[in-house]
Amino acid sequence: MYPRIRDLREDRDLKQREVAAFLNCSQQVYSNYELGQRDVPSETLIRLSRLYNVSVDYILGLTDEPKAYR
Repeated sequence: MYPRIRDLREDRDLKQREVAAFLNCSQQVYSNYELGQRDVPSETLIRLSRLYNVSVDYILGLTDEPKAYR
């Protein structure tokens, strides 16, 4: 999951501080999510899935199909 959230961010040319601002957390907290040093709360996973328009299952690595459920 952790490399996937980094890849999603980089694919959209976003900086960690920009995603952190969207999530209302510090850049350090977000960096810890990407590094796997901190568990990502469920609400944050949902917000990331909406930001990137992918399913939570995709972020979690349960599927390789990024399409968000509608």
